[in-house]
Amino acid sequence: MSEYGLQLREKQKAKFIYGVLEKPFRNYYEKADRMKGMTGENLMIMLERRLDNVIFRLAFARTRREARQIVDHKQVTVNGKLVNIPSYLVKAGDVIEIRENKKDSVRYKEIIETAGGRLIPAWLDVDQENLKGTVKALPTREEIDVPVNEMLIVELYSK
Repeated sequence: MSEYGLQLREKQKAKFIYGVLEKPFRNYYEKADRMKGMTGENLMIMLERRLDNVIFRLAFARTRREARQIVDHKQVTVNGKLVNIPSYLVKAGDVIEIRENKKDSVRYKEIIETAGGRLIPAWLDVDQENLKGTVKALPTREEIDVPVNEMLIVELYSK
């Protein structure tokens, strides 16, 4: 496969894993490029900080798509405020919680049964009984276990 083909495959893999379309993904790249530090690491950290991904990481959803739907359906609060934007970027210290009136639903009991054993990243703190999680710190690239070579994405976009 050509070098371009490898780069394109890595970009498509990252877009698929996080469920991001082309235009928003390009915007994340451009924002990451303007930030200090390594562009590829900044890109992965921004994708990891998306609210739908954080809901998935906290094991409040079985998949990222389900997490996106949970956020879309106004079932999530961030620091006590209702947020229904899956691309919302969480910050260190944010408290993410499933709304009170949804906590007793059968859906969340099933999710906790199936996803409850999932390993929670070190940058998040979770209270599964109360369906509440805290962002202790922003993730570092070492804490992100997504099998994507972000340097190939940077090479693709920097042409």
